[in-house]
Amino acid sequence: MCLKITVAWHRPQSATSRVEEELIQKSTRAATQATDPLEKLRLLCLSRGATGIMVLARFFRRLDDDGSNRLNKEEFINGLKETGLEMTVEEYEELFHKLDADNSGSISLDEFITQLRPPMSESRRAIVERAFNKLDKTGDGVLSVNDIRGVYSMEAHPRYMSGEETADVVMTRFLANFEPDGDRDGTVTLEEFMNYYSGISVSIDNDCYFDLMMRQCYKL
Repeated sequence: MCLKITVAWHRPQSATSRVEEELIQKSTRAATQATDPLEKLRLLCLSRGATGIMVLARFFRRLDDDGSNRLNKEEFINGLKETGLEMTVEEYEELFHKLDADNSGSISLDEFITQLRPPMSESRRAIVERAFNKLDKTGDGVLSVNDIRGVYSMEAHPRYMSGEETADVVMTRFLANFEPDGDRDGTVTLEEFMNYYSGISVSIDNDCYFDLMMRQCYKL
C-alpha cells in the first residue's frame, strides 16, 4: 500500500513569504558591505530570492558544452558578466584565482557551486536530503511527476478541487517551485533541491525551527 503524505501544495517558501522576503532584504543590504568576492556573489544571488543560486548553477552547467565539468578563466568571467550580477572586473579576477586553488587555469563547476551555496549544518543537510529521498520514489536522484505521483497529495489544492487543473498539472507546478523561471524542464535534482533550501536556510537562525519546518512540510 502506498503511503501518501500531504505536502503543502503552494510553493514551499513563496517569493511573497516572510522567510524569503527577509532573505532578499538581508542579502541585498549585506551585499553592499561584502568585501570577499565569493561572499558578495553569494549575497547577490540570494538577493534575487531562494532560487538565485539555482539560476546561476544552471547557467554555468549549460556553459559546460564539452561536459568536462570545468570552466577556464575567460568562460567563467564572461559567464558572470552575462548574469547581470554587479561585480567589478577586479572582483571577478580575485574570485577566479580564489577558486583555482591548484593554479590549473580552470575551476571545477561542482566545487564552485558547493562553495557558493550558503553553509548549512550537517543536521539541516540531512533533513533536506531525507525529504528529497522520500519524494524520489524511483531512487534515480531526479524528481519528476512520476516520482511524486502517489506521494504528493493534491486533494487540498483549490485548482484540483475545482477541476481547473489535472493532477499532473498540479504536480508539475509543485516541481516548478524548485526551478528558476524561464528554465524549467519538469525535473529537479538533489543539487537543485539542496540549493533552494540552502537559500531558505540563511534566514532561519534556529536549527530546530528549520528541522520542524521540513518535517511538517514533507511529513517526515
